[in-house]
Amino acid sequence: MTTPDAQSVLEMLKAGNERYVANLASTENIRIPPPTLVKEQKPNAIILGCSDARVPVELIFDQGLGDLFVIRVAGNVVAPSQIGSVEFAAEKFGTRLVVVLGHSHCGAVTACIEALVNPEQYYSPNLQSIVDRIRPSVLNLHEIATASGDDVDMDELIDRSIRANVRMSVGQLRHGSRILEDMVDAGDLLIVGAEYDVATGRVKFLNA
Repeated sequence: MTTPDAQSVLEMLKAGNERYVANLASTENIRIPPPTLVKEQKPNAIILGCSDARVPVELIFDQGLGDLFVIRVAGNVVAPSQIGSVEFAAEKFGTRLVVVLGHSHCGAVTACIEALVNPEQYYSPNLQSIVDRIRPSVLNLHEIATASGDDVDMDELIDRSIRANVRMSVGQLRHGSRILEDMVDAGDLLIVGAEYDVATGRVKFLNA
């Protein structure tokens, strides 16, 4: 099995999302995987997405079982385990495209904004660790929004923070691993960001 280049896979995901948006009302059954999938996998793309139940990754890109290597964590944050998972798939399967997929109305990003607005807000230590990973991407946006002393448009702040968080995760993958950084520099790996709109089903790619 040959490994498709990153740009071809990216165009395939874009086309798949267009089909998904056009067929949101469809009740087509999920594709049955071929017998070869039991013994091996050759995913075309690695997706680092949010755990949110409204973001079914294979469905929104109209991909079958075995087509995507999906890593899901609240807030699509980057931690050592996520970096290691991307390294594993990129090295073992030769997958050449990584997509960091955020989404509108993200609860983890909203929780981070709420913690900035209300420092007394309490989260469990484990949830706080997620909020803390998101915080650097949204701190400047919050400071700018509150600098004038006027009322803050929370919806706009959250929307902008979601995209900022995606871009930060892309940067952390590109520069948080020597393995991934060398692959990117050699042209063997493309890492891009995207945002899924839970209202329309459409994916907007931020870096491509």
